[in-house]
Amino acid sequence: MSINSVDPKLITAWLKTQFLSTSEITSASLGGTEVGSGSSPDFAALLQLLTAQAGNGTLADRSSEPSATFGLDGLVGAMPLRLAGLNGTTYEPVASVPGDIDGIIQEASAKYGVDPALVRAVIRVESGFDPTAESHAGAKGLMQLMDATAKSLGVSDSFDPVQNVNGGTRFLSYLLTKYDGNEGVALAAYNAGPGRVDRLGIRTDADLAMAMNRLPKETQAYVGKVLGARG
Repeated sequence: MSINSVDPKLITAWLKTQFLSTSEITSASLGGTEVGSGSSPDFAALLQLLTAQAGNGTLADRSSEPSATFGLDGLVGAMPLRLAGLNGTTYEPVASVPGDIDGIIQEASAKYGVDPALVRAVIRVESGFDPTAESHAGAKGLMQLMDATAKSLGVSDSFDPVQNVNGGTRFLSYLLTKYDGNEGVALAAYNAGPGRVDRLGIRTDADLAMAMNRLPKETQAYVGKVLGARG
């Protein structure tokens, strides 16, 4: 089975489970269908294919690249680990979106043509809806913008929710356009930088699945968490 022949929705589902253990994958529910139940053979086959190829070293070489630099190529290069949940595979429960922030998300999403559910998911993982969040590397605000990146996006105050969400959503819109609507790739580029994604030749979510182990561990976890939070 060629990975390029698989429904993109199955690729997205696989990306969500990238960091689940074998037992979690077996019992995971995806759209009401249990993996391994026999009711989703294509997805099960995809998992089997990818697992086998990874074990044989045929997915991609495992050489590491230098850490992503910050600026436009590292918009969210170092999100707060406690918020990103990178120490485990279980999503941390988060309270409902504050009404004022949700209004900002709706306006920015409409302005830049991005699904508000995706913007909410990014903010949920990046900052837990805390406008004052700041990472150890200096990424700030709801969508964790680095100062240089914020400036390039016209954001003068990253702790201002309106400016931050508009800047982050604008950049996310650019990435979705650049990668033809492939959300997984756009998210990987949002975290690791489009330069790194482009150097790996990743253009589609199918490409991302095949080259996932060549991206930083943080980015691998990030993509799955945002897609999982998006639902």
